[in-house]
Amino acid sequence: MTTGELAMSMMDQRMTVPVTIGGAGPFAFIIDTGAERTVIARELATTLGLVSGRTVRVTAMTGTSSVGTVTIPSLNVSTITSPPIEAPALEAVNLGAPGMLGIDTLRGHSLAIDFETDRMTLTPSTKRSRRDGGRGDDIVVRAKSYLGQLIVTDAHYRGGRIRVILDTGSSVSMGNAALRKRIRKKGLPQQISLRSVTGGLLLADYMQVERIEVGGVGFENLPVAFAEAAPFRRFGLNDKPALLLGMDAMKLFRRVEIDFANREVRFSRPRAEDRRALAKDRNGRSLS
Repeated sequence: MTTGELAMSMMDQRMTVPVTIGGAGPFAFIIDTGAERTVIARELATTLGLVSGRTVRVTAMTGTSSVGTVTIPSLNVSTITSPPIEAPALEAVNLGAPGMLGIDTLRGHSLAIDFETDRMTLTPSTKRSRRDGGRGDDIVVRAKSYLGQLIVTDAHYRGGRIRVILDTGSSVSMGNAALRKRIRKKGLPQQISLRSVTGGLLLADYMQVERIEVGGVGFENLPVAFAEAAPFRRFGLNDKPALLLGMDAMKLFRRVEIDFANREVRFSRPRAEDRRALAKDRNGRSLS
């Protein structure tokens, strides 16, 4: 298989990779595994003279809205050369980048993020007939697919099951009201304001959760922003305790791999300077 390795840059803890559009560029697009669709900044679409398309419904953190699209004739990033894409066009100031690559572009690939070397690898992935037990001390977590999104169900808070989606497009982890209710933490949380890609503001209660397990990995004192964000409804998780695991949590590991074809997520051992943020695996072994 062909492997494309890209240098990453960090933008408020999110990842950007170089993308070319119809031979122009490169442009620094954010990789967003929490988004269904690839989007482009309206300003870049105008500069490139992209043809306007139909109006579509887009689900962002603050809700679902109607957004105009443009046709991206071809998009190239690493090993991916896409056919024409009908991409919603949004304001660059709200995106924080010239565009974002969603799972419509990443589908069928394995996305590996190496935080120690700031490198990302995109590899064409095919469905295996047998499950891979992992390499060395890698932690392999199985997931279910819904609307192309991978939802991890082997995740728990105080023994109760929660659902987790890995969201590389968010710099913070977000929980829904059902998870907030289960936690029942005393005291007044800090209130923060998060800006949606469509420009809306979302108020959230920001607090530390003492321990959340994902595939047996214990995240200790994980900062979580709690709000009724629209993606929870979109993925049928509004009434189930659920978490969008952001880059603030993923960067605690040396490497994270998201394999869409095989519905797997792999975590490599945490980086030395961040050992304190993780506890032990479900067998009591230290992950540091």
